[in-house]
Amino acid sequence: MAAMGTVVCLLGLLMLMQEVKGGQGLGNDGGDLWQEFLRLPTENGGTKWALLIAGSSGYDNYRHQADVCHAYQIMKKGGLKDQNIVVMMYDDIAYNPKNPRKGVIINKPNGGNVYAGVPKDYKGKDVNKNNFLAVLLGKKSALTGAGSGKVISSGPNDHVFVYYSDHGGPGVLSMPSGEGLYANELVQALKKKRAGGAFLNLVVYLEACESGSIFEGLLPSNIGVYAMTASNKTESSWATYCNTPGYTTCLGDLFSVAWMEDADPRRPGDRQTLAQLYTIVKKRTTSSQVKLYGDLRLASQPVSLYYLPPGPGITSDEEGRRGGGVDQRDAGLVYLWREYYEEKSVEAWERLLREMERRSRLDTSVDLIVGDLLSSKAQLLQVRAGQPLVDDWDCLKSMVRTFEAHCGPLGQYGMKHTRAFANMCNAALDHHHMAKAASKACTMHPPLITY
Repeated sequence: MAAMGTVVCLLGLLMLMQEVKGGQGLGNDGGDLWQEFLRLPTENGGTKWALLIAGSSGYDNYRHQADVCHAYQIMKKGGLKDQNIVVMMYDDIAYNPKNPRKGVIINKPNGGNVYAGVPKDYKGKDVNKNNFLAVLLGKKSALTGAGSGKVISSGPNDHVFVYYSDHGGPGVLSMPSGEGLYANELVQALKKKRAGGAFLNLVVYLEACESGSIFEGLLPSNIGVYAMTASNKTESSWATYCNTPGYTTCLGDLFSVAWMEDADPRRPGDRQTLAQLYTIVKKRTTSSQVKLYGDLRLASQPVSLYYLPPGPGITSDEEGRRGGGVDQRDAGLVYLWREYYEEKSVEAWERLLREMERRSRLDTSVDLIVGDLLSSKAQLLQVRAGQPLVDDWDCLKSMVRTFEAHCGPLGQYGMKHTRAFANMCNAALDHHHMAKAASKACTMHPPLITY
């Protein structure tokens, strides 16, 4: 059988060379044709694909890009070709003036350089919702900006892995540029890709606060999509490695380093399943509840269908070095505090106080709006068991835009309030009600400029 496979590959190469010689099917440089030829087979004869995205920017969010760079190294170790991996990251960390090791990104104390060799397919402002969805759906025509042009052009026998690391809020994931990605938009894209026969199975890992709200009540159980989230629909996910000498920022996220540090020492041939990996990650992610959604029948599949087969796992010494976790939303304050601790400057102290005051004003403004529009605090925090966050997603987007127009951007911290806005929509309120209440609340407590 191996010999037959070699013959088929050689025949394919000869046919490709003939096409190139004849000038058939080529773009400017034949890139699309070569990408198709170099796709890596999986165990069922399909191809492995990976889409890795860090949804933040700024040195205080170092950990998200570190997570994604680490994930890239795992994909490569698992044998995926760069033609089948798309990386989206702002790329403002490695050579940031505050980075103590220029050109180096680490994902744990004394860790190796995970930045080495990472292709930045989409960076800067090209890391946005539109391009993410275009890449996921394999729609080159929908791309904007100056990225590599690579997309997940997977087929019906292929296995696709999607990994997102960043901030989130109820029903929404952050992006470093433009509007956030809402839960219904992601799930609709997954349904569309499935309907188009663009994968056999697809696995998603989400590292974000309230990441369970992205899928609960929305992701079908019969479309071949399996999702693992860092937290349930109501709680934060957590940053880690936040006390590394020389670094004022956290180096990783608890859920993310759990699955990646488990993968690092593994070798091909290990048949660990997604279900077994979930058990390990759930045990190691001690500060939030790791959850599963979608087609749970896939849990019996080996992880090797998607990326490097796992092996013996993390050592007890590495477990001890991770230290306590930090709420994702508080990691920014930890960063500002450590900057002040290192610099001992008035400017650093003022930055910390300004961010604390900004958060306080934002919370106060939302409290005033809620008090004006909802009958009780309980209605603000209501969680709908087994249902989507909101019935009308357009209403939620409109609520967020209206609030921001009057009160300034929610920012990564303020995304936690999207549940309150969703419950306003569920209570049959609309953006006109929000506009009136926000105008009053934010006149009393004008917003500060976001740090």
